[in-house]
Amino acid sequence: MIIQNDQRPARLRALLLTLALLLAPLLGLVSITPAQAASAGTLAAWGDNTAGQLTMPTGLDNVTAVSAGYTHNLALKSDGTILAWGDNTYGQTAIPVGLSNVKAVAAGFGHSLALKGDGTVVAWGGSGIINRGQATVPTGLQDVVAISAGLAHSLALKHDGTLVGWGDNNSGQTTIPAGLANVVAIASTASEQI
Repeated sequence: MIIQNDQRPARLRALLLTLALLLAPLLGLVSITPAQAASAGTLAAWGDNTAGQLTMPTGLDNVTAVSAGYTHNLALKSDGTILAWGDNTYGQTAIPVGLSNVKAVAAGFGHSLALKGDGTVVAWGGSGIINRGQATVPTGLQDVVAISAGLAHSLALKHDGTLVGWGDNNSGQTTIPAGLANVVAIASTASEQI
């Protein structure tokens, strides 16, 4: 495979650094004090806050996963519920009422995804001029083990190692290569998949 995007190595380094920072205390690679351990599951944020993406909501504790979109964020709590904050121009922080039993979240540019414990996907947002179908989950999609949200497209990895993509396909980002199988992880950016 030829990599044509010079930003991929930088994105991969940023992803690996984030994973290392999140996993290091869990793996015993970083020593933490009892006071720090008591606050495990909380978040810190910094940088641009023009859309309120750094203004974290109340009740943001017992966090097990996070996903940062363009100007909004999602946090998955240990009880399987989600909190969202930041820009809601496209409905991306308007979590569907009653959404529970969530095991993974993914934030895109103007849409959000949740992977439920039963292997189904729930999507919301993506309204207005950014609507390219990225929040319209394909009928019958099930047995999903991972999700990823891009600029205006979405991707799901199924238990059998195959992929399903939907939404904007201007750059071929939802056209899964023929014969692609045994996939173990996924990631999306503005117009490509990894």
